[in-house]
Amino acid sequence: MALITTKQILTPQPSGWAVGAFNVHNMEDVQAVVWAAEEAQAPVIILVSESALKHAGAAYIGSIVKAASERVNIPIALQLDHGRSYEVAVECIKEGFSGVMIDGSHLPFAENVALTKKVVEVAHDFGVTVEGELGRVGGKEDHLNVASQDAFLTDPDQVVEFVESTGIDILAPAIGTVHGLYRGEPMIDFALLGKIRALVHLPLVMHGGSDLPVAIIEQAIASGISKINVGTDIKYAVTDTIKEYFRDHPEEFEPRKVFGAAREQAKRVVGEKLLLFKAVGKAREVNR
Repeated sequence: MALITTKQILTPQPSGWAVGAFNVHNMEDVQAVVWAAEEAQAPVIILVSESALKHAGAAYIGSIVKAASERVNIPIALQLDHGRSYEVAVECIKEGFSGVMIDGSHLPFAENVALTKKVVEVAHDFGVTVEGELGRVGGKEDHLNVASQDAFLTDPDQVVEFVESTGIDILAPAIGTVHGLYRGEPMIDFALLGKIRALVHLPLVMHGGSDLPVAIIEQAIASGISKINVGTDIKYAVTDTIKEYFRDHPEEFEPRKVFGAAREQAKRVVGEKLLLFKAVGKAREVNR
């Protein structure tokens, strides 16, 4: 089926489960996500970071995702992840992305609002969903590298103003998760998440969904998280498999075999995440 928007994927808002959103970088990543979601009959959001755009190009990666979505009967959305400028958001909108995330979390509050609102205005003209970030998620992944001293949690006193002033469809709050792998025990502020959930009714996103214990994922979903982003776990699945493949087959020179093995491992990881998020069989619950 054709791509649908991120807002449609999250309508009605999941209750007791969450939609998986997975970062991709090439055709094999896209196939791994789509094939795993098809087997699970789960809706899925495919994320493309600015680094992935530089690697593959918005037109190329967009066309691959569109081709994949047209060959399955599950809801799929294609979303820019952590776009940091109006220009990159507009580029993705023009290339047919059905959602964009504009990340103005590095800016003062008023500038974050202004940038996010500007993207919302053009995106909504094209029927494209917008996710905004309030607070700043730390960690390192792709082009993002936010030191712990520069990360800060969402101020609940700013939440309503941010949502109403920008017109966003989805909110990504900073609640203590980080991008990449965790150093030590993850410290998630579920009390803060509860406050935010009580203040606004639009879908909430948890960034930094890799490398988290099952109990934290389950509590996040129970606390109102509707969308969980996963990137690092897939990267390690791919690169570790490639390393192991060449260790076991040092004479191999066929890229198809190497990338095929990596794709299978990535698919397995995506399937495990969809099961963990309790998204299996939920494709039928999405308003298409």
